[in-house]
Amino acid sequence: MESRSDQDERKKTKPTPIVSLRTKSGDVVEMVFRPQEGKTRLVTSRDGQVEEHDRLLLNGREYVAYSAENNLLTHRVLLLPSSADSYASDVSLLDEIRSFIHRHVDLSRSFEEIVAHYVLLTWVYDQFNELPYLRVRGDYGSGKSRFLLTVGSLCWKPIFASGASTVSPLFRLIDQVGGTLIVDEADFWASDERTEIVKILNNGNARGFPVLRSEVSPSKEFSPRAFNIYGPKVVATRHPFEDEALESRCLTEVLGTRPLRKDIPISLPKSFEGEADALRNKLLRYRFAHLDMELSEASMNDSGLEPRRMQILRPLLQVAVSKSAKAVMREFFSSDSNFSHNRDRAISRQVLSAVSELMRNPSAQLTIGAIAERLKTTSAVHSLGEVSHRWVGSVLRRLGLEPQKSNGVYKIAVSDFGRITELLEQYGVGDFGDIGDVDR
Repeated sequence: MESRSDQDERKKTKPTPIVSLRTKSGDVVEMVFRPQEGKTRLVTSRDGQVEEHDRLLLNGREYVAYSAENNLLTHRVLLLPSSADSYASDVSLLDEIRSFIHRHVDLSRSFEEIVAHYVLLTWVYDQFNELPYLRVRGDYGSGKSRFLLTVGSLCWKPIFASGASTVSPLFRLIDQVGGTLIVDEADFWASDERTEIVKILNNGNARGFPVLRSEVSPSKEFSPRAFNIYGPKVVATRHPFEDEALESRCLTEVLGTRPLRKDIPISLPKSFEGEADALRNKLLRYRFAHLDMELSEASMNDSGLEPRRMQILRPLLQVAVSKSAKAVMREFFSSDSNFSHNRDRAISRQVLSAVSELMRNPSAQLTIGAIAERLKTTSAVHSLGEVSHRWVGSVLRRLGLEPQKSNGVYKIAVSDFGRITELLEQYGVGDFGDIGDVDR
């Protein structure tokens, strides 16, 4: 019951619209959306009891849900639960998630286990300081979009980036809404857009690394603003990332390497959205129940993995519902073929990216020295070690390009330009999988 002074204070200020809120005193508030009724409400959970509110007063401040007519909701750019529903147990909930994914997407058994637990992780990710990314790789038609839609529909506050014509709104959305970014390389063609997406990925897996961007004030002045982009990401690309640090944060499955299971529907059934909503409702109750989970440090050194891998495995082990699930995930992380890309291929792509960049400059010459200098300016140079002329020459020879000596310097022969074009296509240089400094 509000006191008279609380009522007077509430009248002085407008209520603040929120999607989620977690106060220092431990209050957890979540917004639900019922499109059939055209309603939004705020939901709280205290001592296991769920309550809904049109308006909510916390610490002298009044909060409301965003309007049901909000463009992000009506166009399904942002998906929310419609209520907070009970479920039998964590094991049964995970089984339902795994079954839903299995019916709609063809994944390996171990990666399916990873994906199901990653869904759980997104609903309590604010308990952790570092996160892995979930990623699929494959050519066009391999099922990447189906994967993003299926898995994204179950994650906490998924933001489907396919609805963005430019990257700019994503910084603000992630900062204000939080939640899980769902992004497909095919939605961002321009090289500068890909660069911005890579910036989000490079800074968004750990707390304390906001991105600075300039915004125009009402007085037409440019002022820098920090955007918090920390949170889980579900990503689809055609090729590995050139940056090994970014690649190492990804839990990856390559799609299209085997015949598609015959029971996978070509088109999603009409029941898809209703089933996804029902699972989100149970997952909201899971969030309420597990936000105060006790985090164990015992898992940090029990698998023999290198520190970086263990760092991103830890959150998944914390939400694992059984010892067998933990064993499957450790096995997945221990497999180089599943976890990381081929280093030789990544190095070749970096060198080819430098060659491609020089070819776009009419005044530049394709000398070994110029390629080496170009490589030294890339953000991936830390993964290459010492970039010498001899090293660049050895990589080019491995690619079938024999540098020719002319006037005392080694350069790529004009007769090899056709071969370079073939290599750029073969290695996918210029698409979303690389740093973003080479056009398609």
